[in-house]
Amino acid sequence: MRRLTLDDLYGFAVPSGPALRPDGGAVAYTLTTADRESDANRSEVWLAAPGAEPRRLAEGSAPRWSPDGRTLAFLRPVDGVPQLHLLPMDGGEPVKLTSAPLGAGPAVWSPDGTTIAYAGPVGPGDGGPPDPHAPVVAERLDYKADGAGLLRGVTAHVFVVDVASGEATRLTEGDFHAGEPSWRPDGTRLAFVASTDPERDLRPDAGVYEVPAAGGTPERLTDPELLCAGAWWLGDRLVVAAQKGEPVGHVRLFTLGSGGAAEVETGLDRNVMLGHPGYPGANPAVHGGDLLFCARDRGLTRLYRAPAHKLVPDDVSVAGASVAAGKVAYVAATPRSPGEVFLLDLAGSAPERLTRHTPADIDPYVPVSRTFTAPDGTEVEGFVLRDESVTEPGPLLLDVHGGPHNAWAPVLDGFHLYHQVLAARGWTVLTLNPRASDGYGEAFYTATAGAWGLSDAQDFLAAVDDLVAAGLADRERLAVTGYSYGGYMTCWLTGATGRFKAAIAGGAVTDLTSLSGTSDLGMLIKTYECAGDLAAQSPITRAGEVTAPTLLLHGEDDDRCPVGQAEQWFAALRERRVPVRLVRYPGASHLFILNGRPSHRYDYNERIIAWLEQWISGGSPS
Repeated sequence: MRRLTLDDLYGFAVPSGPALRPDGGAVAYTLTTADRESDANRSEVWLAAPGAEPRRLAEGSAPRWSPDGRTLAFLRPVDGVPQLHLLPMDGGEPVKLTSAPLGAGPAVWSPDGTTIAYAGPVGPGDGGPPDPHAPVVAERLDYKADGAGLLRGVTAHVFVVDVASGEATRLTEGDFHAGEPSWRPDGTRLAFVASTDPERDLRPDAGVYEVPAAGGTPERLTDPELLCAGAWWLGDRLVVAAQKGEPVGHVRLFTLGSGGAAEVETGLDRNVMLGHPGYPGANPAVHGGDLLFCARDRGLTRLYRAPAHKLVPDDVSVAGASVAAGKVAYVAATPRSPGEVFLLDLAGSAPERLTRHTPADIDPYVPVSRTFTAPDGTEVEGFVLRDESVTEPGPLLLDVHGGPHNAWAPVLDGFHLYHQVLAARGWTVLTLNPRASDGYGEAFYTATAGAWGLSDAQDFLAAVDDLVAAGLADRERLAVTGYSYGGYMTCWLTGATGRFKAAIAGGAVTDLTSLSGTSDLGMLIKTYECAGDLAAQSPITRAGEVTAPTLLLHGEDDDRCPVGQAEQWFAALRERRVPVRLVRYPGASHLFILNGRPSHRYDYNERIIAWLEQWISGGSPS
């Protein structure tokens, strides 16, 4: 057995997006690896079944079964854009179904299996690619999006494709983005979420619409008070995930009927998790008359059957689930694996592990839960990662998660491999879930609204003090890092106290005033997250107090926290002769540490370790 190294970034193969065959006998899923030679992330469709070795089916992603289980639809890149392909499961090669100019989205099979719907991008005019050299004219704030950059008039709309002929029909038109559709059980209409308000960039709007499958005008089904994130026909119920009133607080589940929207009683004060990069979860599903859904609880994303019946073991975090034939297939991370596919019989048997993609020879350090108390009496949970054989106080790295409404989980983290490497070198790593973290109730979730830095900093400092007092950390060798909101808090803490001897801020926010006008979510952050005095909540106002040598790591094409945020901090520290280094990753968006070039992700981890070794452990400058 061996400890993890940064090279494990190229050794991990992580499953996602499980799709359970309608008879419950097999699971198709996407397997993602990082290829060193091509410096790219590779996606393949695999198949797993009880009693059989998992096998590769094809290059591609997002597999979806036909209703009869005989055909698998999936996405495969063609000329650089994803197109739907069909794989006959009784033998044969995949056949390309779509030829969309900008690509297709994941398949949504009609109930009779003759048609596939999807939401895909279309360009202005004829729907083709926009001119990359033409001037970009904006009249609303939503003219760009992180990961996509300048949208140049590209929108997302609903299409249906005839499986036999490949003929595609566009069902929606207009200046809005349509979400993934869901078929009404009788196959006559499709539901989807869209924001159509002309002033949606200034006031929140996201409703559920239905459009006839044969073509026609979409009809809005929800009132403006529901800010919808997804809609699914589950049996005879249209289930909607939404926030109520304003885009703050938990996402909840509702059913739509003739009497309007009725909230589903989950029995939990927890946030429903639908699954996004960095935010594990899954779409809701039904089994019999029961609703199954994911929600975050104390950092872990769990699978529940309403109301409040937990279906998975205590030490796993679910990232994708699919229900069929009285079974549920799900992907889950554990303390010793970044993810494997499991199959659970909902009649009550124990989950069966179907895959073993995690290297068998690794022996990772396991995070241990610890509760800390802030000066105002608020209890916060953290996870301590260290080599328990180390008895003397050693260096401590405080790592702050993003969001601020994300949360650390006590499972093997394949993205922050520097945690494992540092633990092997005698460090203690503290990942803390301070107020605003998800999984601890809605009051805790909204506790920092309008008070970034002002109400949350005490949680971090109290936790660090506790570990120093417990003899787990040396007060002279403390460091802090974090990404996004974590980068914000890294800058805030080094301006508020001199106790940290080194800092690494990734994807940082340093000036909320400038962020509000340059981020793709600037208006949302300004109006709801940081409503109030932006200057009082901005680290840049405290830059004159910083003494900690600081490393800034930032994606060049970050539209969520634009690179100018790092530039401002870099200039402020450099002018005062504080040791500072700025690293910019070309072509990288805000989420590059999760899905960017493998070489960039490796470099990010490597630079953190080198900076800490230089300024805390006394190594030579790199």
